[in-house]
Amino acid sequence: MSQLPHAASVAAIFPGQGSQEPGMGRDIAEHWPEAMELWKKAEAVAQAPLREIYWEGDGEAMAETRYLQPALTVTNLTVWGQVRSRTPVACVAGHSLGEFAALAAAEVLSAEAVLELVTLRGRLMAEAGQGQDGAMAAVLKLQKSQVEELVNTVTEETGQELRIANYNAPTQLVVSGRRSAVERLGQLAKEHKGRAVPLPVSGAFHSPLMQGAAQELAGYMQRLHWREAKLPVYLNVTAQAEQSSETIHSTMSEQMVSSVRWSQTIAAQWHDGIRFWLELGPKQVLKKLLAPNLKDQSEDWGALSVGSLPDMAALETE
Repeated sequence: MSQLPHAASVAAIFPGQGSQEPGMGRDIAEHWPEAMELWKKAEAVAQAPLREIYWEGDGEAMAETRYLQPALTVTNLTVWGQVRSRTPVACVAGHSLGEFAALAAAEVLSAEAVLELVTLRGRLMAEAGQGQDGAMAAVLKLQKSQVEELVNTVTEETGQELRIANYNAPTQLVVSGRRSAVERLGQLAKEHKGRAVPLPVSGAFHSPLMQGAAQELAGYMQRLHWREAKLPVYLNVTAQAEQSSETIHSTMSEQMVSSVRWSQTIAAQWHDGIRFWLELGPKQVLKKLLAPNLKDQSEDWGALSVGSLPDMAALETE
């Protein structure tokens, strides 16, 4: 591509849990001392050998949320650090965990504060999952209205907690709640020609089962210095753009127990003039969700990719 799209049409988006991969962030850190320092800070905060876990290993530890949350966040932030000065964007957003990197990118919180926050978040979520028998499942091939109806049916039938945790795409939603309720929804989804795929997670994230953890995290948030956002941040809870520090702070305190409204976020960004999305993180999971979320739009749009180090190659549309 000879020149970049106009900055007013570009959104920076940050992926969340499930985007981790072996070696993530290593190339950047080995070519950029500031990135290596951020990894060291993350290790000090997490009190864990994150580089050893993600750069040298490929085992089960990589999926543990207490390690994953600081490691993926520092990866996302270092990718952002490489492109922010040369790639102006109009706004930011992040999927679940990725939302915290978006807050740092918009300078609502410092990178150090965000690393402390996600490390605590990872520990609290891991602890909250113990003994609750919570589960999550991706529901495929059914429309949003169908899944919402099935959730209501299962909740009434079982009396168990169940929630749509992620609105990822029109026919890709994630439910979260008590294992028996999630399993029952899977049975009903199959009867309706859909499919429910259990997710390898340690708890019922983005559901009321996280309420205790959310309250403790909200208490810690009160100690942080929240600033006005330099860029509009589209929040998971509301799918709306915000720059007010007070609004962002109060909304983020609900994030752990609220749905991730990603489809609604992409729709809101489209409505506000965004036509290009730049994903800053490994695996490009969010890039794959653009097509199903934008399938009804007749106007052209694009997914932007960051070139790998040491040759950054700026951006290219795909």
